[in-house]
Parts: sequence; C-alpha cells; structure tokens
Amino acid sequence: MKLSCEREKLLHAFQMAAGVAPTRSPKPILQNIKLEVADGTAILTATDLEIGIRVEIPGIQIDAPGAAILPKDRFGPVLRESSDEKLNLESDGTKTRVWGENSQFQFPTQNPDEFPAVNPFQEQKYHELSARFFRELIRRTAFATDTESSRYALGGVLIELEPDKITGVGTDGRRLARQEGPAKAVGGHATTQNTIIPTRALQVIERALGDNDGEIQLTVRDNDVLVRTQRATIYSRLVEGRFPKWRDVFPRSDDTVRIDLAVGPFHSAVRQAGIVTSEERRGVDFTFGEGKATMTGHGAEFGESHIELPISYDGPKIPVKLDPRFVADFLRVLEPDATFTLQIRDSESAVVCFTDDGYAYVVMPLSRES
Repeated sequence: MKLSCEREKLLHAFQMAAGVAPTRSPKPILQNIKLEVADGTAILTATDLEIGIRVEIPGIQIDAPGAAILPKDRFGPVLRESSDEKLNLESDGTKTRVWGENSQFQFPTQNPDEFPAVNPFQEQKYHELSARFFRELIRRTAFATDTESSRYALGGVLIELEPDKITGVGTDGRRLARQEGPAKAVGGHATTQNTIIPTRALQVIERALGDNDGEIQLTVRDNDVLVRTQRATIYSRLVEGRFPKWRDVFPRSDDTVRIDLAVGPFHSAVRQAGIVTSEERRGVDFTFGEGKATMTGHGAEFGESHIELPISYDGPKIPVKLDPRFVADFLRVLEPDATFTLQIRDSESAVVCFTDDGYAYVVMPLSRES
C-alpha cells in the first residue's frame, strides 16, 4: 500500500474514526484504525463491535492498493503535530512508514485481515432526510437521555419513521424532548418496533455530519441502524428494551395557559435564578402572571435569588417549581433571538415548551416541599 494525501484532510477523517475506536478492549486490535486503499478510494474504519464507522479520505493520490493498521494513540499525534501540508504513507504488512518534507515516522503494524469488517451502506430501503435537520434532531434530543436507566431503555433516542416524517424522542423520566420533521421513505422503509439509537452513536453521527448541508440516508434493520453521510457510514446496534409511551407524557392542552417568550432573556433569567441552587435544593419557584415571570431560588448554603422578567401574560398568577438545569438545557439548544411558547396549567402538571419547527419539550414539576 502506498499513497499521498493532504495532511489536514487525513487528520479530519482520522479524528472522526478515532472517536469510535475504544481506549481499552479485550481485542487490542480494535484500539487501532484500519486504512484500506482500493478501487481509487481510501477508507478508514473503526469499531468497538457496538458502533462502527467507515470514513472516506478526500484528496488522495493512490500509488498502490492495500491495507494497514494505524495506531490511534501514535498516528493521531503525528497528524496533529506535523507541519507538512502533504504526507506519504507506505506499508508492507509489517511496518508503516509516514513521511513528509520535514518529518518521518515508522510504526509496527498488525495484520489488517484480523480487523473486524465494517460493511458499507448497501440497503435498498431507507429514509432520506436533510443532514442539517438530523444534526438538529440529535442536538435537541440526545441531551435528555439517561444512559444509567435500568427500568426502561432510556440510553438513546427513539426514532419513529413514517412515509414522509421522522420523529426523535429522548427522555430520562423527568423531562422529555421531541423533534419531528420531514423525511422521505425510499422502497417502503418504515419502523415497526422500538428503534432506539444509543446516545453515543448519535454523538458519532453528529460529528460525522459536520457542516454537511446535503442529504443523508438512514436505514433500520432488526437489531441495528446504518446512517450514510456524504463521506461516512456509521453502524450501530440498537438499544434493547422498552421505551415509555412517550405520547402519554404530554398533558391535555385544554384549560392551559400559553405564554410566548423570547429565548435569550428567559435563558438569562433562568441561569441567574439557578445560581443559588444545589444538589440538595435544586428547585426554583417559577410564577407566571400579572405581566411578569418571577423566578425565586433558595439555597441553604448559597443564599437566595429573585429574578423578574416582563411577559405578555396578564392573567392570574400560576406557580410551578422546576429544576432550572432542565429548563436551561432546553433553552440552550435554541437560538437566543428565537421565541417559544410555554404551556402551563398549574403547579402539579407538566410544563410543555414548544417551537414552530416541530420541537417540543416537557418538564415535570418538582414537589413544592423539595
């Protein structure tokens, strides 16, 4: 195997693959990255047997096909620290040599045939959707998952696919985030059961999407999922177990008050109110009414906070106690100059926040005595 390439492009692809390779593994070869050169393309693959990735390296010149195992913890620093614009790679199966104008390195290599295969995307049934939208879906739902849950399969985002729509839901039992948007089914592809993509796999997919503004393909099989982006294919096993009946979490919309709020000012007020809270006293008392939102925090050791913000709702006061961290998490994934609608009934009911682009967020109230 022999090739030359632009260092920056190789570095970007290598970092994407290295995010999947485990730091420790019963199979030491998995702590490396496999480089395959054939048919005019160069592909980096990495896997921990639960998640796998194939990344195409752009801007390469291939002199001889072949394969090599690259040590993640040694080859990565070479790419980061080198000052060469272009690098050359050559491997004979026992060692790999890397050199440029100002530097040269040599690494022992393992047998590339022993590295588990990460298969390419070859499905005929899939959903096609905007990479930009899927990145937003991940960002708006993955933070609400719970990888420690044992009662339900909450360690990932539930994906529901319909002929012209995709819905993603993440929850940890105390709050729930749901994003829906357009997606086109190809070949009659749809989900028929719990399709829960692990949070870690979604983080890998989000990084692989980068600034891609094109389309991606997503296919769900019996026990796994495949996502193909412009230059990468990500494989992941699905989370096993039951997902809660998430639609039941949304309270009835009758007898509720809807308040339109600006993201930036409300986020600032929530952060200020939460300064005095602690693990023991997490709650902030929110009161909406008479033209203002009032937020009061009490911390036994850290003092008190009292923040007021003008709002458009002039009706009777409605109090509710919420964890400010959960409210701030929702506001953090929105643009500061955007607006959202807060739906509230009373101090005992869940608070629902939603935007006009298919995003909804439910926060359960805390006990008034907590």
